[in-house]
Amino acid sequence: MPYEFKFPDVGEGIHEGEIVKWFVKEGDKIRADEPLGEIETDKAIVEMPSPKSGRILKLHVPAGGTIHVGETMVTILEEHETEEDARKHLEKKDGKKADVPYTGSVVGFLEEAKDIKPIPKKTEVKAAMQQPVIQATPAVRNLAKQINVDLANIKGTGAGGRITIEDVQKAAGTAKKEEQSGIKVVRKYDFFGYLDRVPLHGVKKVVAGKMAESIFTAAQLTNMHEADVTELAALREKEKIRYGQEGIKLTFMPYILKAVALCLKDHTYLNSSLEGEEIILKKYYNIGIATDSEEGLFVPVVKGAEAKDIKTIAKEIEKLANDVKGRKVNIMELKGGTFTVSNLGSVGVGFFTPIINYPESAILGVGRIVEKPVVRNGKIEIRKILPLSLTYDHRIVDGAQAARFMIDVIKRLESCEFD
Repeated sequence: MPYEFKFPDVGEGIHEGEIVKWFVKEGDKIRADEPLGEIETDKAIVEMPSPKSGRILKLHVPAGGTIHVGETMVTILEEHETEEDARKHLEKKDGKKADVPYTGSVVGFLEEAKDIKPIPKKTEVKAAMQQPVIQATPAVRNLAKQINVDLANIKGTGAGGRITIEDVQKAAGTAKKEEQSGIKVVRKYDFFGYLDRVPLHGVKKVVAGKMAESIFTAAQLTNMHEADVTELAALREKEKIRYGQEGIKLTFMPYILKAVALCLKDHTYLNSSLEGEEIILKKYYNIGIATDSEEGLFVPVVKGAEAKDIKTIAKEIEKLANDVKGRKVNIMELKGGTFTVSNLGSVGVGFFTPIINYPESAILGVGRIVEKPVVRNGKIEIRKILPLSLTYDHRIVDGAQAARFMIDVIKRLESCEFD
């Protein structure tokens, strides 16, 4: 019998995906391991390879549609199977025999026309011709269609009884169709003017759900600190030239990730999660980097950051960022995070209140470095100051623990200690 390819359970709490696009259509031939299409989950956009060779008998979900784990995505007529196998399979799925003879030249079956209406009588045609003609421009008709207004019920105020846009808007404002009929009317304007409605789907939909889960589950509190990174900035300028010769882009992020990972070893409650009545203290230190993209927010992970040098972390950060922007990031690059760093300093933000990447216990927000006057040894100096905002789950981490963690992170950044 034809093979039904179901959306597999890939773990990581993924329950559904959205078909971004199909690379095949019904009737196409496909080889095993050739891509069938792209599916977007809350983790990534991935190509789904065909498990079998044969012909595409049916695509069960259209592009843009949502599919849940265990549901059939594609039915494939395998190479060794016949058209009779396809016929029997479709009859079984339909629960009845096909009403028309099957031909191998047609994909699927032709259905007998139903509810054929008789040709109207002359009197009916005459009555239809005597109905009043609605005078309205295409723009007015389009607006009426969009906001579900019946033009036949509107008396036009324009020249010669023509219906205007204002007539349609007035009728829509007084009809209250949504409340009376129970039918949801999607309007493209409100009292103040026109607007666009953008469906919430894909990564943005999943992120919205995750953020709501985080904020309504974890008791979140944010501490704000400043680090004097004047010496670190000088070190970066020096190292940037050498790294640039090797084609490596050096930012402040590798230093921050390294300092965070080293400090997490001494402050394990900030590298944990809460499961029921147990706190899970993790002995591995994988730092996620909140990364913006056109599709939404991704958090690729630098694994084992505490054991990697600055150069390796810099190369990995750049690769992960390029993978996200190029839509090439794979699921494994998004798994296993224990702590997240979010950098809004690159877009000019100072302090902010980042939301925990639940079920992690903390997230560090990195702001924009600014020059400030600072008193040092009784003298005023202009120093480079880095704003840092630590949000943590107060169910797991108390304020003093969070403060001691940040003191150690700042100490490493200010003294350039990354070993």
